[in-house]
Order: sequence, then C-alpha cells, then structure tokens
Amino acid sequence: MEIAELEELRPVLSRYCYRMLGSTFDADDAVQDTLLRAWRSWDRLAEPGARRVWVHRIATNVCLDRLRERKRRALPMDLSEPAAIIAEPRDTLPAEAWVWPGAEGPLEGAAGDPAAVALRRETVRLAFVAALQTLPPRQRAVLILRDVFGWPAEDTARALDMTAPTVHSSLHRARGALARANLRSEALRETDAAADPGLLDRYVEAFERMDIEALVALFHADGSLSMPPFVMWVRGRDDLAEFYRATAHHCRGSRLLPLSVNGAPAFAQYAPAGPGEQRLPWGIHVLEVLGGRLAHVHTFIDAALYRRFGLPDALD
Repeated sequence: MEIAELEELRPVLSRYCYRMLGSTFDADDAVQDTLLRAWRSWDRLAEPGARRVWVHRIATNVCLDRLRERKRRALPMDLSEPAAIIAEPRDTLPAEAWVWPGAEGPLEGAAGDPAAVALRRETVRLAFVAALQTLPPRQRAVLILRDVFGWPAEDTARALDMTAPTVHSSLHRARGALARANLRSEALRETDAAADPGLLDRYVEAFERMDIEALVALFHADGSLSMPPFVMWVRGRDDLAEFYRATAHHCRGSRLLPLSVNGAPAFAQYAPAGPGEQRLPWGIHVLEVLGGRLAHVHTFIDAALYRRFGLPDALD
C-alpha cells in the first residue's frame, strides 16, 4: 500500500523539486531518490497525516544536497547583454548552468479556483523559476512551500526543521530578495495569461515557411530570442531578422508540434536531417506573449527534452 501512497505524492514532489532545482531532469532524479528513501523508512512513521510533511523534508534534504556548491541556474538574458554582432551562435555553457523547461500537471486543488489557477500560472513561469534560483536554497524552500503551495508556517517549519518564527523571518527575507533581484527576465513574469490562437497560427506558418519578414513582425519592437545552451541572445526586430537569416539553413523544412511548457504556449521543432530524410528534434520554442505580440522566444536545444515531454523521436 505504501508504494501507491508514495506514487500519489510524485506530482507535487515534482513541482517542488523542479522549482528548487530549475531542471526537470534534476527534479526527476531528486523525486526518485526521495521516494526510494521514503519507501525504506515508511513503516517508521506512525501518523499517516504527517507523511506529506515528512516526505517533503526528505525531498528538501535531497535538493539541498544537490544544490551544495553548485552555481545558480539562469536564463541567457540574465547572464549577458544582447548580442552586438549577429552571427550563428557558437559559445555554450554546460547544461547545469541553465534553467530548463518543466512539464507540470494540474495543480492540486486548483480546479474551479481562479486564484489558484493564476498562482499556478505565475509560479511556473520560466522567469519565476529563474528568480527562485537567486535565493539561498533554504529560503527558496520556505518561499515555495509558503507562497506557492500555501502551506501553513507550522507544517513548513516541520518540513524544513525550523521554528515557525524562523519560517516567518526567512519568508520575509526571501520575498524582499526576489523583489530586489533585478533580472532582465523579470519582465516576462507579467506575460499574457492566454495567447491569441491566431498569433500562434501565424507563428507556425511563418516559421515553417521561414518567412522572416512575417516572423519578425510578430515580435514587439524590443522582442528577443534566446537558445540555451548557447550564451548568445538577440533583441530587437532588426537583429532578430539578421539572426533568422544567418540560421535559416538549420530551420528550412521544419515542422512544429504544439505543446504547453511552464504555463506558456510552446512548439517542438523538428528539422530535416537531410534531403528526403526524417525530421529530427531540434529545439523547444517557448513563447512569451505580452499584449498580443511576442515578447520573447526561448528555444531550448536539447533532444532529451522531447522524450521527457512525451514527444516522438522523429517525424517522417
């Protein structure tokens, strides 16, 4: 029976660990480690009602171990200025440098609750996950449990081996630190709750035809694009057009499949491996829409994401 009970906790643990670690792959590993540790000690916990707190304590310790001596993850726009010279990107950073997109199911208890749905949308945005990474890990855990999951201070204190007054103090510091983070990506936390389907259709049509003029017209004048693991990112319609021209040979003949990533509309790009060959995974486009136009497009280039999101390995 304990296996079934533990598996019921997997979705909420995934949400917690993803926000703590900034990587869906690291979160998967942390959740698996947590469930294994919890299973080994399940019979020692007498009170079924205390198990949620106890399992989150294990998950927190797993995450803290993984975050020890690790540099913070970030989005490209928070690490450097936009490119001054537009060319094909070359310089990369290792995977552990970046915030990566996450797959997230329905929020527990959110059905029919507009406030809960809005909170879910805001706190799963890539910009919010990136901002979380600026916090010390224990403050991060306090803010996630209190402000994202809505836990009482007493449960949070038990999960983190703290006192309730210490939780209140840590939460106050964490909120202040988030407000002072001053990240460029902060502007993307206020993007539209829902994107116009017509805009998404035009994006797919323009991209698949590699109609650069039509594609760039969908962006705000200061719209931007980034491509982890590449450090380079591009801002402004003129530079976007030049960038698309420089990289069009990679994208011609591509097809886009729709999905949802981090509460935002997204597309999985499949690019042709060669004339007459299959189209293979190239990058996950996550669209940040503000006022009916594109504010930013994150293009995450990592074929492993496709399998994680349940996408096909290739398109004919």
